[in-house]
Amino acid sequence: MAAPVRRLSREAHRQRIHLRMRKKVVGTPERPRLCVHRSGRHIRAQVIDDSAGRTVVSASSLDKDVRAQIRGGGNVAASKVVGKIIAERARAQGVAKVVFDRGGYQYHGRVQALAEAAREAGLQF
Repeated sequence: MAAPVRRLSREAHRQRIHLRMRKKVVGTPERPRLCVHRSGRHIRAQVIDDSAGRTVVSASSLDKDVRAQIRGGGNVAASKVVGKIIAERARAQGVAKVVFDRGGYQYHGRVQALAEAAREAGLQF
């Protein structure tokens, strides 16, 4: 008799993928990591220097200046605004090149919209 199949929850599966990606994607002072986290209602992005263990800049659909431009935080339009703002803030801190960490999410929809908006605003990855 075969053993029962153990299924991972959707979040546990995403975290497993993210850990596998993080083995390869590392932020340095010259090229920090642009990390994305999304929930059902909001999207967040951080530019992280892993060697120093610090966040250089961050943006979220919860920020006041972002909330003034969007209606809801869990849609593609909000992701585009967050991508544009994270790129502007990173450029102001002197960061032009980053490595993209999609956080275990598919490169599709909101994650893709954030990445493309950040590229259009001047970040290279």
